[in-house]
Amino acid sequence: MDLAASLMQIGFTEYEAKIYLELLRDSPATGYQLSKNAGIPRSMVYEALGRLHNRGAVLETRDERATLYRPLPPDVLLNEHEREYQSLVQGLRDGLRQRYTTEDEDHLWSISGRRAVLSYANQMINGADSEVLLVLADADLDDLRPAILKACDRKLAVSALLTGSGELNCGQVAYHPPLESELQNLTQALMVIVDQREALIANTQLETRATITRNPNLVLIARQFVWMELFTQRIYHQLGDELLARLSLEDQQIFTSLRR
Repeated sequence: MDLAASLMQIGFTEYEAKIYLELLRDSPATGYQLSKNAGIPRSMVYEALGRLHNRGAVLETRDERATLYRPLPPDVLLNEHEREYQSLVQGLRDGLRQRYTTEDEDHLWSISGRRAVLSYANQMINGADSEVLLVLADADLDDLRPAILKACDRKLAVSALLTGSGELNCGQVAYHPPLESELQNLTQALMVIVDQREALIANTQLETRATITRNPNLVLIARQFVWMELFTQRIYHQLGDELLARLSLEDQQIFTSLRR
């Protein structure tokens, strides 16, 4: 891990990061020693030390010959940064929410990147009022499981169609036939439909890219797809061998692959 780069990500300059890391290695130290050991020009070292001292990241004392510096302990430093960061994020959250307005519209929106897609999916599930329908591969199931379980705890109608082998002990759960999943390219599909109001559809096979819409017709189609797949599962489990034997060989293979 590049500690200097990580310190710079939380607000340190390059020279400040080098000074702090050098003080962790050897302190107390004078500005002259820090300049020499950390490779910082003497004209810059005292300016950086002054900023660090003003922020409380280093401590200083004066003796008869020089000013000495030592670092604030790492846990104290990071705890303070964590509190500041949490306060900043909460302030941003409150302020941005007040400005954010959204209306139901017919547009198709795209979003890229697995982290962003899953974050939006989590937000949809957490914000649902009555119903959540899902199509999930194993990896997506693992990432969204906490939000799904919370939805069940809130007594929402949760229905999930799983295309892998993961387990979900929550709501109505069915497994899509593996053979049909491959034929329909559903093995890496992710679908989230909430409250008959909004749908997210993604395929994570290559680059994760999702389409999000509140178009009522498209949301209806997405919801109907999941509902019909779940309905098919329920019907299948009531079919006997005699009825299955009447199906074509291809359909028999698909239904047989349902057995777990």
